[in-house]
Amino acid sequence: MVNILSLIVSSTLVYSAPLIYTALGGMFSERSGTVNVGLEGIMVMGAFSSIVMNLLLADTLGDWTPWVAMLFGGLAGVIFSLMHAVATVNFRADHIISGTVLNLIAPSLGVFLTRILFDGAGQTPIISESYGYFTFPVLSNIPIIGEIFFKSTSLPAYVGILAAIICWFVIYKTIFGLRLRSVGEHPQAADTLGINVYKMRYAGILLSGFFGGLGGAVMAQSITNTFSITTITGQGFMAMAAMIFGKWNPIGVMLAAIFFGFAQSIAVVGSQLPLISSIPSVWLQIAPYIITIIVLVSFVGKSSGPAANGTTYVKSK
Repeated sequence: MVNILSLIVSSTLVYSAPLIYTALGGMFSERSGTVNVGLEGIMVMGAFSSIVMNLLLADTLGDWTPWVAMLFGGLAGVIFSLMHAVATVNFRADHIISGTVLNLIAPSLGVFLTRILFDGAGQTPIISESYGYFTFPVLSNIPIIGEIFFKSTSLPAYVGILAAIICWFVIYKTIFGLRLRSVGEHPQAADTLGINVYKMRYAGILLSGFFGGLGGAVMAQSITNTFSITTITGQGFMAMAAMIFGKWNPIGVMLAAIFFGFAQSIAVVGSQLPLISSIPSVWLQIAPYIITIIVLVSFVGKSSGPAANGTTYVKSK
């Protein structure tokens, strides 16, 4: 029984990690009043950039390579999300259309750059330095609990959980978080109090790009170990669902991401689990997407996000 639970938890954390980072990014954007449906595209660019940097730095950095490449993925996400910021804040474009454009550009751009960098190949070579599985030195020795939660598990997932806690503190306990939330709730009132609405929205969008890029980097370096057009297949939209399910609260978002990670992991380890192994694999593979649709249909109407989310702000003269 312990072995089965250990397998489920370990697999769940591996598939949850990309969703945790990306969903946190979406939360920052929407807390500032900007809808960012381009998380999928941001993840794609984060995945591409991290794999390229991983291949370049592996011989130099060794075990640290995935973590450094992860930061490059986050930086790529910031640069890519800048288009969304300029479009929605400066040019007052529709948030949904702008985010959709990011999703359309990213896969083609990623494959195009891959073909240029790797002699026309449709995907990058497989990386030699990935996250793999991590065992916590002391905690893994705890009876039962250590075996389930701290042995052969995903370190990026635990870093993501820590990041969610830090994000909660930033959102609810700092001046920056208060200003970000005020801009997302009532930008006119925030402007009256001297808060620069445009700067705060830029900050929210660029943070969403950074975390989305991290999510794509973790996905590429812990699950696929390469970049191709199928590296990111709906995880950005799952992250959005997790953000809504978690009610734009970093801790709730993190727990929702873990739930969706569990749904994804079942498709992978389901054949090794009693009862579930008898279910046809095709049903297990589509289960995460069905669950995403059900959650969105069930909770979108009941979850109320920031009041000014999706609105275009024009500074009054």
